[in-house]
Amino acid sequence: MLSKKCKYAVHALVHMAKTPKEKFLIKDISDACCIPKKFLEAILLDLKRAGVLGSKQGKGGGYFLRREPSQVNLAEVVRLFDGAIAAVPCATFKFYERCTECVDEDTCAVRDAFLQVRNATVEMLKASTLEDLVKKENKLKARKRK
Repeated sequence: MLSKKCKYAVHALVHMAKTPKEKFLIKDISDACCIPKKFLEAILLDLKRAGVLGSKQGKGGGYFLRREPSQVNLAEVVRLFDGAIAAVPCATFKFYERCTECVDEDTCAVRDAFLQVRNATVEMLKASTLEDLVKKENKLKARKRK
């Protein structure tokens, strides 16, 4: 399950991806996405440190996407805020830990099953970019209006 922080980050990024050349004030993102302002400040700072966002201070300033929406995928965002994507530590890629109850990882059916789930999940998250989410949201809104 995604943390609230991760969900808020995705919502804020999708909001920004709708007009990627624009600079956004924290208050405007907070209002548009129903994210508490203080919580959003920390999220945007994390995204800035990770190189996903940039910021400019002063008049005409705000946060902005440093990359095109097609270049930011969900796997990157999920890992930034929630760490490992796998459900068990022995099946993670970046956060691997050996399971204490496992005698032989090479023949462990549980590990193998969760590796397959992790691999499929990672591929789906990597394939889902901010641009894709904006397009999907637009389609869903158009369908709802009909």
